[in-house]
Amino acid sequence: MTMTEGQRVGKQRAGWRPDRLREQREAHGLTLEKAGERLRAVAEQAKLKGIPAANPQTLWQHEQGEVYPGPHYRRAYCLLYRATEPDLGFRTALPGEETAFNLTPLDDRLNGSQVLAVERAIHRIAPGSDQANHFDLQQRIIDAWKRRHTGGDPHRPVLILVGGFAGSGKTELARFFVQLTGWPLLDKDPLTRPLVERLLAALGCDANDRHTDLYREKVRPVEYDCLMQSAMANIKCGISTVLTAPFISEMTDPAWMQRLTNRAGSMGVDVFPVWVRCDEESMREYIGFRSAARDAWKLARWDEYMATIDLDLRPAVPHLVVDNRLGTAVTLTDQARQAMGAMYA
Repeated sequence: MTMTEGQRVGKQRAGWRPDRLREQREAHGLTLEKAGERLRAVAEQAKLKGIPAANPQTLWQHEQGEVYPGPHYRRAYCLLYRATEPDLGFRTALPGEETAFNLTPLDDRLNGSQVLAVERAIHRIAPGSDQANHFDLQQRIIDAWKRRHTGGDPHRPVLILVGGFAGSGKTELARFFVQLTGWPLLDKDPLTRPLVERLLAALGCDANDRHTDLYREKVRPVEYDCLMQSAMANIKCGISTVLTAPFISEMTDPAWMQRLTNRAGSMGVDVFPVWVRCDEESMREYIGFRSAARDAWKLARWDEYMATIDLDLRPAVPHLVVDNRLGTAVTLTDQARQAMGAMYA
């Protein structure tokens, strides 16, 4: 079989062991055809786009190492076989990353598998600075999840800011927090995109512009103002809220963060900045896969875009970190959703 140049490059990925996919499939007693059927079912349940085929030929190419599976294929494989990416040979494990993460059957509700899966996923939240209290936020999220059916959360309301570069996985992490806690999610893009696009068009610019000085100076401040005013409307009512946006300028501005913390504190609300760490290759893969028009400039000028990115950038205030390099954190949230029987419900 003739391979394209992209396939040959993919075959050289560090730590990739395609034979493990075949071993997993055979251990489950599945033919290529049956594995494809189950992979499609898992993807449909989890609302993972991008794997409409999952035909025997595609799976065979994955197992033979001719084609490296894309991000949603890898997530679906992890759900199908209840394993992590290192378990399935997609890559080597990061230092300290758990492997052999096996869940019990979904219909077993009495053995604590849900709690274990949720706690392992939530424990990806780590201190990003010496003064940050990651145990506090972990406990608040878990408590809210456990109390959803027992009359509510007795703690002070919280405002969680989930930030990071484009394609880092921040939206997936924010959605997971929301699924556990029942708190509302305010995602900058769907909340403000119609306004931003109309405003850019009115200013005579491309509606998908996210890189010019005009966008940064005239439009972006309005965009974030809408997001933060929406958040304030919630916390004024004592409603814990999860926000997700890059927050690059905001989290690195101590004065901006102090104003937010003071304002929220005056209403009895705690603020938790959470930074999602990722790697360049994964960000490019995620951005390319979602095929959003606003990302066209980044993809067309990737090196130029990356020259503006500091992967070591961190918020200038006490903050928490979720390490999503190589999709580690998102994989664990998928596992937890599966254990809860709540795949993207």
